[in-house]
Parts: sequence; C-alpha cells; structure tokens
Amino acid sequence: MADDPCSFKDIFLIKAPKKSPLVLRMIVVLFAMVCGVYICSICLKQVSTRTKSGFSSVQVIQRPCPHPDVEPEELRYMHYPKPNTYSRAECACNPVRYFAILSMQRSGSGWFETLLNNHTNISSNGEIFSVKVRRSNISTIVETLDKLYNLDWLSSASKNECTAAVGLKWMLNQGLMQHHEEIVEYFNTRGVSAIFLFRRNLLRRMISVLANLYDRDNKLLNGTHKSHVHSPHEAEILAKYKPIINATLLIPNLKQVEDTSTKALEYFKSTRHIILFYEDIVKNRTKLLDVQDFLKVPKRDLKSRQVKIHKGNLSSQIENWGDVQKTLTGTQYERFLNVDYRRRSPAA
Repeated sequence: MADDPCSFKDIFLIKAPKKSPLVLRMIVVLFAMVCGVYICSICLKQVSTRTKSGFSSVQVIQRPCPHPDVEPEELRYMHYPKPNTYSRAECACNPVRYFAILSMQRSGSGWFETLLNNHTNISSNGEIFSVKVRRSNISTIVETLDKLYNLDWLSSASKNECTAAVGLKWMLNQGLMQHHEEIVEYFNTRGVSAIFLFRRNLLRRMISVLANLYDRDNKLLNGTHKSHVHSPHEAEILAKYKPIINATLLIPNLKQVEDTSTKALEYFKSTRHIILFYEDIVKNRTKLLDVQDFLKVPKRDLKSRQVKIHKGNLSSQIENWGDVQKTLTGTQYERFLNVDYRRRSPAA
C-alpha cells in the first residue's frame, strides 16, 4: 500500500467532514447494531419458515389393524367403524358385525331383542324405522343405516366402544318390502347379515296383535299402554281380554301373513342370513347359541326380564273359539289349533 498514492483510510475519509473520535466510535457502534438486528431478523425468519414447513409436512399415520385370521369370505362382514361422536380407543381394531332383525309385529321380536341386548358386546337399537320420516325414501333409509352402523346412533341399547355386533329391529311393513331391491344391495355391499324371526303359529300371533290393539286404545294398566310387561301381575291383567276373531276373514288374513314372510325370504335370499322361529327358541334355548355363533360373538347365557302375556290353550284366549275352530278344521291351518310349545317365560 506504500506505493498507492491514496490509502484505504484516505479513501474512506475523503470528503468526509472532520469529526471527533467519540462521534466516530458512536457511528461505528450504531452501524454494528443495525447490521446485527437485520441479520438476526433474517435468521429468525428462516428458522420460522423451516419450522412451519416442517410441521405442515408431518402426517399422523395410524397403524393398520392386524389382518384377522378368518376365512376370506368372512372379511366382507368384518368392519372397523370410526364414530364421529366418540373414539373407540383401544377397541378400534376390534371388528364389528352389522345385522338386522327382520320380523313382523307380535312375533316375539321384542323379547328376542332383549335377549341379544343382554349380551355385553351386542347392541340392537329397536324399531328405528317405526318413525315414518326415516323410511320416507331410500335416501333417508340409507342415511339412517349409515349412522347406525357407524356406531353414531345413540339409544338405551348402545354399549361401550367395544361393541362387536350392532343392528336394529326392522318390521317388514316399515319400508323394507317396498325398497327391498335397494336394501338387499345395501346389505350385500356393506356386509349386513339378516336375522329372520317369524312365528310358526300365526293364529297365536293374531291374538297378540288384536289384544295389543285393544290395549293401545283402552290402556288397561292404569291408563298406560304397554306392548311388553315385566311382571306376572301385569301380564295377567292384559291376558284377561279375549278378542273376537272375524271367522270370515280369518283364512285370508293368515294366508296374507304367510305370503308376506315367504316373499321376504325370497327377496333377501342372496344376503347372509339365518331363519329363526319364536316357538323354536322357546322350546330350545340352544338356538340362541346359534345366533351368537352367526354374529361371531362370545357365547353367553342370555336372559330377558319380559314376561309372557298369553299362556295356555287357545280356547281360553279367544272369545268365539267355536267359530275359529270350525273355520280352520280341515284346512291347511288346522295345525294352529294345537298347542305347539311348552310353557316358558318369554313374552308374546
């Protein structure tokens, strides 16, 4: 720099007014502070950007449920619903079976459902489609079923997050037959199993239907209508009413009920299903083990608090028994006049 006619110091101070050393020091310190603040702001901005981009790129990956050791054809009936209203927590990988009890009024379905709900891992949610708006069209039906099978349907039958089978009780006259094609497709697509529950003795069912209609209008139990009772005293009061059956319409009515159940079985034959009869369960409670095996739940001794209303011989339950007996004798329905099951505790 000795040969340079103008040193770096001279260049830096050229044209600069002469200032005291103290002022120069302050200028240098201020310049250093400004540079430091600027550099720090740039660094913080870069760190913040990296942090945000880092968090946004993180995805919560749920571990898949282990593949169940079952036959391949069973997989379509095993589901892992994710409710919107709660978390299944540690039971998230416990498979759930979907089912529907398909029946007719006064066929023992209420009693049968209480037996299923006595099981720790089964939730059957009653006659959901008794409310007309829910069955007004196939869209509302599917929407209701989706909510039910996603475990978002809250009722007294709802269990804990470890439910292993969830379903409902669906009467044939509650939109089921009207939209049978779409419902069969839904059952087969979503893996819903059907449990048919009918009554062998349709005459006994008719007595139960007429007696229930009478009580609905007259409310024999202290002004309250009850379709099912839990005490022998209440059952005795309701059983005192003996209906008069129209003998002229008796056979056509029995045939209509018979044809309806036959048609339902034909409609839903492509679904996974089991066929049960009320009388068979009454006589042989091991039938309930068959149901639990069908739903693939642990086998339990199932009980119900319901008490049977109409017991004993039919001759003591029909006001015009002679007319009914005469009408059915010699026909295909004569078998209904006989006692067809032993006396047990279930309600009907």
